[in-house]
This record gives sequence, C-alpha cells and structure tokens, in this order.
Amino acid sequence: MAGKVKWVTDIEKSVLINNFEKRGWIQVAENEDWNFYWMSVQTIRNVFSVETGYRLSDDQIVNHFPNHYELTRKDLMVKNIKRYRKELEKEGSPLAEKDENGKYIYLDFVPVTFMLPADYNLFVEEFRKNPSSTWIMKPCGKAQGKGIFLINKLSQIKKWSRDSKTSSFVSQSSKEAYVISLYINNPLLIGGKKFDLRLYVLVSTYRPLRCYMYKLGFCRFCTVKYTPSTSELDNMFVHLTNVAIQKHGDDYNHVHGGKWTVSNLRLYLESTRGKEVTNKLFDEIHWIIVQSLKAVAPVMNNDKHCFECYGYDIIIDDKLKPWLIEVNASPSLTSSTANDRILKYNLINDTLNIAVPNGEIPDCKWNKSPPKEVLGNYEVLYDEEMAQSDGTDRDLRGRPGQPTGVKGSRARDSGKPVLTTWK
Repeated sequence: MAGKVKWVTDIEKSVLINNFEKRGWIQVAENEDWNFYWMSVQTIRNVFSVETGYRLSDDQIVNHFPNHYELTRKDLMVKNIKRYRKELEKEGSPLAEKDENGKYIYLDFVPVTFMLPADYNLFVEEFRKNPSSTWIMKPCGKAQGKGIFLINKLSQIKKWSRDSKTSSFVSQSSKEAYVISLYINNPLLIGGKKFDLRLYVLVSTYRPLRCYMYKLGFCRFCTVKYTPSTSELDNMFVHLTNVAIQKHGDDYNHVHGGKWTVSNLRLYLESTRGKEVTNKLFDEIHWIIVQSLKAVAPVMNNDKHCFECYGYDIIIDDKLKPWLIEVNASPSLTSSTANDRILKYNLINDTLNIAVPNGEIPDCKWNKSPPKEVLGNYEVLYDEEMAQSDGTDRDLRGRPGQPTGVKGSRARDSGKPVLTTWK
C-alpha cells in the first residue's frame, strides 16, 4: 500500500477512485488516518481552523490553500489585482505603465468592476460617463451562473443599494455582496455564438511561485446566437456560457456539450486571423494568469501541505483581447460528455502525478519541482525560483515552453509595445 486516501463527493467518484487505485492507494473510513485528501472548499476551512485544533503532518497534503478565496472570490480577486497595480505603480515598475488615456498598457485585463454596496457611488459616477453601457451583476460567493443578471439602467439596481450605508446587500432571499462589472458586449463570436475559455492552472507553491498550465482546456459555447439587443438582456442562454445553465436550453447538444477544445480554437484562429495574431493572443492569456497569481501571492497562506488546481474563465473580445472573468477554486470535475470524462480523468491523473510524483506517500518537505516526465499534459507556465536564478525574470509577456518563467523584452515599434514569445 503506497498511501491512504480520503475523498469527498464534490467530484465524480469513479473518476477519482480509478486514479487512486491506479496508484495502489485505498479508500479509508472517516475516522481512519489518511495521507491525501481531495476535499471541498468548505472542508478546508475546518482543517485549517484554529478552533478544530487539527494539524497536518508531513505526510499529509490537501488540494486547496487555506485562503484560496483571495483569488477565487470575485470581489477579492479584483481587490488584490487593483492593489497589485497600485504597488507596482508606486514602485515605478514599467509593468504599471499607462497610455495617454490613463489605462494600464500591460495590466488592463479585468473589466471595470465595483463592489456593491460599498462602491455604489463610484459605480454611479462611472455609469453616467457612458449611460448606454451594459453591466453584469454577480453574487461574490456563488458559482455556476447563479444569481447573475445584466442591467443597463440605474433604476434596475437602485433597489439593490438601499442598504449601502449599512454595508448589507438585499436580495429576494438573503443579504449578500455583489460585484458589478462592465459587460463585454463585443465578444468574439464563432458561428454567431458567444463562448469563453475554461483553462486549468495548477499551483504547487506561491512563494516562490510555481504554476503549470494544462494543455487540454476547452471553450464553452452558448446555445443561442449572441445579440447585444437590450431586449435579450434577460436571456441567459445568449449571455452566460456556464454549462449548468446552457444544459437546460432547448438547443443544447448532449453529444459535444457545446464545447470545443483549445487546440481546435487555435486552429480556427490561425486559419482565420493568422498564426502570429493567434500566438499573441495566447501570450496575453498566459500573461494574465501569471500576473493574477502574482497579485495574490503576497497575501496567500503558502502552506507547505497545499497545492491547488484552478479553473480560469477567460473571454476574448472581437479585437482578440482576452479578459479575466473569474477564477474557480473547485472547477467542475463531473463530466457531461464522453470526451469530457476523458479530459477530467487525465486532469486528475496529471495533477496527482505532480502533487505526489511516482505515487509515493506524500512528503510536504520536498521542493515541489517534479521531473519533466511526470508532467503529462501540464507544462510549466512560470517558475519564479528558476527565473530568478537564471536572471530572466523580467515580468514580461510570454507563453509556456521553458521552465524559466516569463521571458521576453520590451520591444517598441512606433512607440507601441510589441509582445515577444518564449523561445
């Protein structure tokens, strides 16, 4: 027996069990010792709670960082990115450079966002600058598209801001905080339909930052063709790509699940927009991910027993500019199609191979830098320690390919920054 495993029911059991049995691990009862725990975000609070008095031993690891919510709660993610920008600006970092309109050149990758009710007055001021704009409201602590709606008039949210002075947010059923973001009303369309990207990113340590990009991400398509018409603002089959919503649509396809692989997207873009433009797009996506992780690294509890696989949601607009929408701490590991099941199985398998190489009993003291042959479909996205030792950590745009971090140079052409690609 190589080790013991404890699991919970927030993912498809058979997929996880098959991966565990492959490694010679076993399931154990709730009251037995365990070495590896694939747990829910709710359970992680109890494990690291001071009240429980529980302490992990060196041969126990878990699949969430204690305060993962600094990245995965919608409001905290935006808050940390804004703080990160200001710190870089204060330091005089070239990353915080702005254009003539006052927009960040390199760090403008999240839509304009406000927290409600706290930022209500700031939101109103911004809204009145462009009263024809559309905004999207999301509850901070929910997932799968629950509680989301679009607005294009102040009157539509005034009832949501009645209790702003008491920092409470009234909905029909409970009090909860919301974020309101400028809606990207010019998304890139394929077949007339809106889509977003679900990309998987594994973080083994935040200090130094070491993260991996999974090559088998996918696109999620809406079932109804996109229209910016205000008459369709309430039609979530037009605007929200969440499978949890789209699967209830009349036009949902149960064979392919409304999904495309990232490799298919690349082929499509290379054939319609060109290879250079496509490479630049994916350079920017990888740049966004690394910078978002750097933004939360200083505040993340970098517990040695932890690793985490995040689900990044990216939307591409019709100018091929990628936008970070949100990051999921527990991306769905259940499958809606046969191909989906294969992808999720391989994702879990490759994640475990990096977290616990060779199926051995976990050891949280090791340096968390697995050999290249165990990466599977992962590739090193950024390795801060190696980048610093090589003198190549310039914090500039690039794409994965070498385990030396983000590399590049700030070339300029007619005063405009030019992206470079990792070589």
